[in-house]
Amino acid sequence: MTTNHNANNERLKRKYFTFLKEAKRYSEPTVDACAKALDRFEVYAGHRDFRAFHVEQAIAFKKYLAEQTGERSGKSLSKATLHSTLTHLKRFFQWLAGQPGFKSRFQYTDAEYFNVSEKDVRIATAQREQRVPTIPQIKHVIRRMPASTEIEKRDRALIAFTLLTGARDGAIASMKLKHVDLIARCVSQDAREVKTKFSKTFNTFFFPMGEDIREIVAEWVTYLREIKLWGNDDPLFPATEVRPGKSRQFEVSGLRRSHWNSASPIRAIFRAAFEQAGLPYFNPHSFRNTLAQLGEQVCKSPEQFKAWSQSLGHENALTTLTSYGEVPNHRQAEIMRDLAKPQLSEVSEVFRALALLMRSHGVDVAIDGPGFDKMRDPIAEDDRQRGSTILRPSPEEDANGDRQL
Repeated sequence: MTTNHNANNERLKRKYFTFLKEAKRYSEPTVDACAKALDRFEVYAGHRDFRAFHVEQAIAFKKYLAEQTGERSGKSLSKATLHSTLTHLKRFFQWLAGQPGFKSRFQYTDAEYFNVSEKDVRIATAQREQRVPTIPQIKHVIRRMPASTEIEKRDRALIAFTLLTGARDGAIASMKLKHVDLIARCVSQDAREVKTKFSKTFNTFFFPMGEDIREIVAEWVTYLREIKLWGNDDPLFPATEVRPGKSRQFEVSGLRRSHWNSASPIRAIFRAAFEQAGLPYFNPHSFRNTLAQLGEQVCKSPEQFKAWSQSLGHENALTTLTSYGEVPNHRQAEIMRDLAKPQLSEVSEVFRALALLMRSHGVDVAIDGPGFDKMRDPIAEDDRQRGSTILRPSPEEDANGDRQL
């Protein structure tokens, strides 16, 4: 008779999940992913006791998993899914090999048979271009959102706030009114109350998205404080109140004075807003990529980019560059094409502007010298033949227009 669980396995899994949470400090999503991987393995093995594990079982499971299809897509599981699932199983059986009663059953190295090929690892872990919304697209979505009811006002302010701060959806779901300072244009992401990644505490100052975006957030905060008369410890984005209606069915009746239990409702609001605007869905986290790419363009000094990075919650600016600041393919092509064009030095441009200015005041000058041959105007040759004054960079300038020190 086939069973759908094994009591001994369940006790071991519970112990392992506690180890992951408390000792390894893994997040709930990571532990859930591990639980899913173990469930797949148990279903394949008929919920056989973990004590019966052997290397042939690991090899056979790899082949079995490669033949499975996704529940939603109906297609073969991706290399990333295979790699992730088998890595979770490998770590579990490595841990299990050190537990009492298992050291004589199998060896620590037996878990290595869950490894996939190096080729598949490279495919699974390859960095691919992510779909990122543009600022105009996001603003288009916000403009198209209605704001008649308090639910609609909340939803519009939610997307505007995400663009203005780049905060993670989990953090937004747990924020309170006291965490937003409209005067200082700052959000205090205090890990004691806000669910930040790795429980980091930091301040986010509003990104330069325009006064229209800031005003949407300001109006929402003012509405909660002055119309709803809510206080500092009330949620910034409260959950939806649902009650039985006159038709004896559950209906939306307004806002509930409590936080969302998870970030799922936030992602649902984003999906509905993008669909309503006729655009493909972008999740809240994609806004962080948008802001990181914008920072690369507008920041003019390392100090500015560091401040930008800190507002995203990154202690190291390199994290912003490597994890979020990828140059999109179309922009990469533009940059490479521009680099193929002749580059005119800034010094050459200054001399040209000065020469044209002097001409406008009646001074007879011509443009000549290193770097100027591409910029002569139609009368330059006539100027030389007439022996006019020639304006050229000083001897201290090199052929590229850079001063030699």
